Amino acid sequence: MCVYLYSPFFINNKNKSPIKSNPTPHKPHFSSRLQIACTLISRMAKAAEQSPDSGNVYTLASVREDLVRQEDTIIYGLIERAKFPSNPHTYDEEYAQIQGFCGSLVEFVVKNTEAIQAKAGRYKNPEENAFFPENLPPSIVPSYSFKQFLHPGAASININKSIWKMYFQELLPLLATSGDDGNYAQTAANDLSLLQAISRRIHYGKFVAEVKFRDAPQDYEPLIRAKDKEGLMKLLTFTSVEETVRKRVEKKAAVFGQEVSLDNEDDDEENHKFDPSVASSLYKNWVIPFTKEVQVEYLLRRLD
Repeated sequence: MCVYLYSPFFINNKNKSPIKSNPTPHKPHFSSRLQIACTLISRMAKAAEQSPDSGNVYTLASVREDLVRQEDTIIYGLIERAKFPSNPHTYDEEYAQIQGFCGSLVEFVVKNTEAIQAKAGRYKNPEENAFFPENLPPSIVPSYSFKQFLHPGAASININKSIWKMYFQELLPLLATSGDDGNYAQTAANDLSLLQAISRRIHYGKFVAEVKFRDAPQDYEPLIRAKDKEGLMKLLTFTSVEETVRKRVEKKAAVFGQEVSLDNEDDDEENHKFDPSVASSLYKNWVIPFTKEVQVEYLLRRLD
């Protein structure tokens, strides 16, 4: 059924006053109506294809593309955090002494930021996982209807405690130089941004596992039923792919973190905002192993 939209008023150019128009709409020629209808159908088909209700939200190609883009986010996060020295007071519970709060400044920043973001609906997205999910306030804004792509058991998988421990005990000593410049709030804010980027990348393993399972359920179901963690880990491990990722991340870190100067014909390839090998180590030692851990945990719940 076609509905013609028209305005009951038009503006008189001389006195700018609204004047009642003829309520009878002008009907376009049949060929014009056909063209409009075809355009609308095309747009509706495209919207349906990209809709959260479509089954084509996640594919092997789309998840690979997203993982590559997330590398950029993590590398820029490393660059931003490397601007500041270690700033140990940021992590000292005794130094913060925040009234009504027990913990360090970084914990204060993370918990309060997550609470605000929860109210804004961030954690309605199944790709997001909070570091302190306990007692998060509910969203107070209209939320987007995300497609139920994952198995319901995915909601119980959150390894942010391991990521938190890794970040502060192992990654930061490699990334930040020793020192104190007093920028504790900025340091904590950059920590949070980088932590969220790393967490999102690792927990994206749930989506990778689901796509792989749908692509070849016959390979995974026997191992899942047998609760064979080792077998699942072997099935998910592609050493050559992991090495390619590690090399790509290190090269990106070298390019993105390169000091650029207009005074010299060649940029200083030896001087970087942070050591590119740190990005490579992050992926090799933690991001890739943690991602596979998430995948295995997800797959073990897949047939529940």
